[in-house]
Amino acid sequence: MKFVSTRGQTEAVSFSEAVAIGLAPDGGLYVPEKLPDLSEDFAKWGDYSYEEMAIAFFKHFATDIEPEVLSDLIYKSYRNFDTKERASIKQLDDDLWVLELFHGPTLAFKDFALQLLGNLYEHQIKKNGQPINVLGATSGDTGAAAIHGLLGKSGVNIFILYPEGRVAPLQERQMTCTQANNVYPIAIEGSFDDTQSVLKEIFSDQDFREGVNLSAVNSINLARVLAQCVYYIYAFWQLPQDVRQKIEFVVPTGNFGNILAGWMAQQMGLPIQSFRVATNQNDILHRLFTTGNYQVHSVLASLAPSMDIQVASNFERFLYYAEGSDSARVRKIMKIFKQTGNYDFSNFNSGSFSSSRTDDEEIKNIIGHVYEEFNYIADPHTACGMVDVIKGVRKPQVVLATAHPAKFPETIEECIGVSSKHPSLEILESREIIKHKVASTAKAVESFILKHI
Repeated sequence: MKFVSTRGQTEAVSFSEAVAIGLAPDGGLYVPEKLPDLSEDFAKWGDYSYEEMAIAFFKHFATDIEPEVLSDLIYKSYRNFDTKERASIKQLDDDLWVLELFHGPTLAFKDFALQLLGNLYEHQIKKNGQPINVLGATSGDTGAAAIHGLLGKSGVNIFILYPEGRVAPLQERQMTCTQANNVYPIAIEGSFDDTQSVLKEIFSDQDFREGVNLSAVNSINLARVLAQCVYYIYAFWQLPQDVRQKIEFVVPTGNFGNILAGWMAQQMGLPIQSFRVATNQNDILHRLFTTGNYQVHSVLASLAPSMDIQVASNFERFLYYAEGSDSARVRKIMKIFKQTGNYDFSNFNSGSFSSSRTDDEEIKNIIGHVYEEFNYIADPHTACGMVDVIKGVRKPQVVLATAHPAKFPETIEECIGVSSKHPSLEILESREIIKHKVASTAKAVESFILKHI
């Protein structure tokens, strides 16, 4: 299989090339040349383990990697999860299930993709003998998951940009207390959107990018979205048969990558009925799916910091498919949006998507209500997906639990009077924070990278 840019001005590449390049040279995002119909395959996977399902899925995409190598990489990627199911599904009542995606090394759903991506990078380095430098931007969980996916990998340095003071303290400690000499957490002033803007500008500098052999770990990297498709397929088969095809997957959403993965699985033949885009008070996607208007507002700090995003990078991938794979139209829309911060999609077709918005007070109420009614502790991001619980709405839903509540102890204790802890986080409290403050410009970050490789 080949992969093309959403903006259509660069050559099609293999899976391994798309992974290594990250952001396409024309500024677009790599997508499969055509989404395959896997409906017959999905129907056969009901008894598969998580790893078996991931292998069967990736064989359709990573066609340039030997099957036995691919299998080894996938088994290696999930061996450090603390539950044999990898993605555990729990039923809270007759109509509500929670898909727990926080059983990986950094207690966040990003581990599913970034443990695999780290191993893909290591495989490429061993194969071609060329070291790489990895750059990412994070609003909280991506940075920690990316770092831990690359710890101990030879031939790689990792640089993670994050907004100073705008990630949860334990999220910052997961990035800055690794004691690894190939890890560079870079704190810059501004919001996550500012870090993402710097990252994209650096990746558009072809001379710098090629000169330092730069690659991306953000969800602009195709491998991340594909890896996340698997847990939707796995969750579908864990549900009771009578609800599978009328279920709604509710996804706490900031950068649109997580929910895009589910939608792509649906387009490939997984019979999911619908999706809910669950935002916090940074609600650009909620406004889009309710009004058709995609307009940037100021980023507001919230209790769910990983979702404090206004510009959702992965929306471009959805846009590409929604516009009939018309890359010229995608280029036009993205150019207007970049210039004005606004695009009005007249007659916008939301398809199988709906959306909701949850502010900080509602997050607190939801955490308290869910604990009282179900004896279940939801982190602030997961709480955004449980808004129907306090509204008394009941319909078959799977809410994606994107992070372990122990990562947000102050909020949890304030809401329910109970502390949530995890041994891996307790260890970090005694370690020194090592971070690097750099000006929020592409040139400043490029200069830092050059000094440390």
